[in-house]
Amino acid sequence: MIKRVKITALFAFGILVLLSCKEAKVQDETKSFKINNQEWMTENLNLSTFRNGDVIPEVKTEDDWMKAGNEGKPAWCYYKNDPENGKKWGKLYNWYAVNDKRGLAPKGWHVASKAELEALGAFAGNNSTQLKATGQGVGTGAGTNTSGFSAMISCFRVYSGNFSDLGDPSYFWSSTEFNETDAYCMSIIDNNNMIYYDNMFKNFGFNVRCVKD
Repeated sequence: MIKRVKITALFAFGILVLLSCKEAKVQDETKSFKINNQEWMTENLNLSTFRNGDVIPEVKTEDDWMKAGNEGKPAWCYYKNDPENGKKWGKLYNWYAVNDKRGLAPKGWHVASKAELEALGAFAGNNSTQLKATGQGVGTGAGTNTSGFSAMISCFRVYSGNFSDLGDPSYFWSSTEFNETDAYCMSIIDNNNMIYYDNMFKNFGFNVRCVKD
């Protein structure tokens, strides 16, 4: 019985390691673009393990999402808890996952800082259409993607665990803390060309973009 338990545990660990390696390989192969000697991922982060291989908890229910935030614990989810949504928009992370010492970004990358997001916006002429993928946004907010950032109009999760509607502002966490409860982020919306920088509760679920070290 003891041997069986050990074998089962080793098998489960092996599966986890393989999954982590597969995710890291996929994220490492993500397309990127360079501006001012900085290389950015052109897709939202979509990893479920920290850099050291530890699992980041997937949190589905509203109560559990709120609990993780209140306790300052890392968490991620898919929009509406549907893995199919992850193929397009990646994962939504709370800031406690972003700031975890185990490292949210894969090796060789880091989560963009406030200064790096602002530099990205300045490069785009503070015009969000240059950051949005072609076909994203409407009217004066229609994307041209001249920057290569390929932002998708997506979604987010609030501290209570509720999800926003698709087409609401798309938020990107920075690695920069504002105060005990908030951290800095960047956001864009579908129907204008503004780029917004603000601080939001750390227990919100936002997308994450990474920059090459």
